[in-house]
Amino acid sequence: MRKIFLLLLLCVSFAQAQETISGKVLDEQNLPLPGAGVNWLNTTIAASTLQDGTFTIPYSAENTKLVISYLGYVSDTLTVTSPSAVINHKMKPAKSSELNEVVVEKERKSLERSQVKAANVSTMGSKELLKAACCNIAESFETNPSIDVSFSDALTGSRQIKMLGLTSPYLMITEENIPAVRGASQAFGLSFVPGTWVESIQITKGAGPVVNGYESISGQINYELLKPVNDIPFFLNAYGSTDSRFELNTHFNKKLSDKWSSSLFLHGNTRVSKNDMNNDGFLDNPLGKQINVMNRWQYTDAEKGWVSFINFRYMRDEKQTGEIDFDPDTDKFTNHHWGSEINTDKLDISTKLGYVFPDMPYQSIGLQTAFNWHKQDSYFGFSTYEINQKSFYSNLIFNSIITNTLNKFATGINVTYDNYGEYVNALDYSRIDNSVGAFFEYTYDNTNDFSIVLGGRFDVHNRLGAFVTPRLHLRYNPWEKGTFRLSAGRGKRAANIFAENQSLFGSSRALNVINGGGKVYGLNPEIAWNYGVSFIQNFTVFGKNTEFVVDFYRTDFQNQAVVDLFASPQQALFYNLDGKSYANSLQVELNYEITHHFNIRTAYKYYDIKTQYTTGMQERPLQAKHRFFTNLAYETHIVEGGRQWKFDFTYNLMGKQRLPYTGSNPAVEQMGNYSPSFSLMNAQITRTFSSVFEAYAGAENLGNYQQKKAILGANDPFGQYFDSSIIYAPVFGQMYYAGIRFKIK
Repeated sequence: MRKIFLLLLLCVSFAQAQETISGKVLDEQNLPLPGAGVNWLNTTIAASTLQDGTFTIPYSAENTKLVISYLGYVSDTLTVTSPSAVINHKMKPAKSSELNEVVVEKERKSLERSQVKAANVSTMGSKELLKAACCNIAESFETNPSIDVSFSDALTGSRQIKMLGLTSPYLMITEENIPAVRGASQAFGLSFVPGTWVESIQITKGAGPVVNGYESISGQINYELLKPVNDIPFFLNAYGSTDSRFELNTHFNKKLSDKWSSSLFLHGNTRVSKNDMNNDGFLDNPLGKQINVMNRWQYTDAEKGWVSFINFRYMRDEKQTGEIDFDPDTDKFTNHHWGSEINTDKLDISTKLGYVFPDMPYQSIGLQTAFNWHKQDSYFGFSTYEINQKSFYSNLIFNSIITNTLNKFATGINVTYDNYGEYVNALDYSRIDNSVGAFFEYTYDNTNDFSIVLGGRFDVHNRLGAFVTPRLHLRYNPWEKGTFRLSAGRGKRAANIFAENQSLFGSSRALNVINGGGKVYGLNPEIAWNYGVSFIQNFTVFGKNTEFVVDFYRTDFQNQAVVDLFASPQQALFYNLDGKSYANSLQVELNYEITHHFNIRTAYKYYDIKTQYTTGMQERPLQAKHRFFTNLAYETHIVEGGRQWKFDFTYNLMGKQRLPYTGSNPAVEQMGNYSPSFSLMNAQITRTFSSVFEAYAGAENLGNYQQKKAILGANDPFGQYFDSSIIYAPVFGQMYYAGIRFKIK
């Protein structure tokens, strides 16, 4: 079956999802008007209606005026404020004295699901990102039921995200569709992107588009940065919390000419006080500081069809963790006190160049390039880990149509190069990876009720070999406001086993790689198929908007780099999968507008995730099988001067989680087979004083739930039972924060 499916999909491919406006143009007798012109005012972005009067046109965030014209009829200008708007417009004969302008308004949700895209995509807008402290994007998913957020260990304070029950390495994480968090940056990369820099985040469940590569398995997270052409001249965000974390963000934006704009983003954070809320002698959060600077340039020539971006970024991040009394100047590499330092330098340069053909607005060509340098020097007790990654990425994309705008395609080639200098306790694991790939994606899109996206790519990799990546997405609207989706696809990746599992360095476990004859650490590449179905129904209850969502996805691994924590508490084994490994994910979600500006978002998630280990088929550790989620959001009406209150509350009920094996340890150093269930509550209040100034305050873990035994062997960190990696719940307890935001418009 897979071979037949593969041969079918090699010929066609899936066009990269983008926001579009669709609709129909009719005359006074409700008859379609084919050939009517539709264009964004003062731009070259245009389309024509088909025989049935329908049209689809890319959404223009920079220009909300949509002009519809037809010979013999009065041209109309529509104000469109939402990319999800569907327009059914009647034209008036030229003799009509009716008004020419029509305003179409829709309040955009902070978290939206498209009913016209073939892929299962939800978009988090800037309004959603402000519902939590959101110091970096790793912390921005607390109010999103599709993403699970947890701590990776008891030392570094880093957040780990999961989707469909799989950790972030199985997600493709991109910055404006350029791969961003991968390789050396897997453990901490999301914490290196300040939340205030981000304009929106698009979350795609299941197999993602092949335009961006072959590595995604469970989905894709793409974050869009603020655009210089739209940004305000100045923005300031100051933040402080009871865990002694302080943060400052400033944005400076300048429009240099009609075509050039530039933004300067500055971010700094620090934690200077030692916290040990559970009294185990270890820091609950690391001491540290981060400096992050980005200069972003945008060139736009709408008349000639050119747009380009150039980004320069540098970041320095320092962390110190371990025992409270650890002093790196005197205790480093001694057994006086256990400690760790993780220092990271990161340099990024990226460019995007796009050209839209003025006479053919449906046809464009784009070039993306990125250079990345990531250097991490770290030690954990007596263990050392160093990784230095230099990467280059280039992607050339051509978009056009076949016969008409119902049939679109995207094709292109991309090149990747990764040079890893990696050392684990002085053992050299350095390597060079490179690949060249070509892709073709075809989209049939009848916006009214059906679209199908078929895609495939062929890549040649120096370690993974030559292989194909097929993907399929299908959307069908069987009735009004109902959307059914189906997806299937294959992903392949080389697991960076040490970079992705750095939490294991904070233990006395021996890291043993069982060589299976593969070309990456002696392991074969990970290969998995992902299948999914989704249904969304929008309706009204007591006159209020309601959304019901059901998602089911299954991931089947043909091969996997298994991380085995069941063989022994004193070791972690890495080996090729020998048997089955799968992840089933079911999510049922109900969203309801209680009253105007008062919304409730609820979800239940069930996971069935198992892998064949040397000790038999086991549940994947540290993953709750059941999770219940609720988010309440309320806003008061905006009064004169822009004053407003905003309230947000999030509740998570986490079911029991399978724990790694500790049964052979002494009784005092055992944790049992399963963790207890627990609840987490977060809340935030925002007071907007005017359109330029607001203050916010909030709390995380209001119930003050703490994992009772966060670190095994804390009394003897240099002994054989020490392990800080078995974390299923918060360590710190209650945390309160406050901040201000100031703008100059």
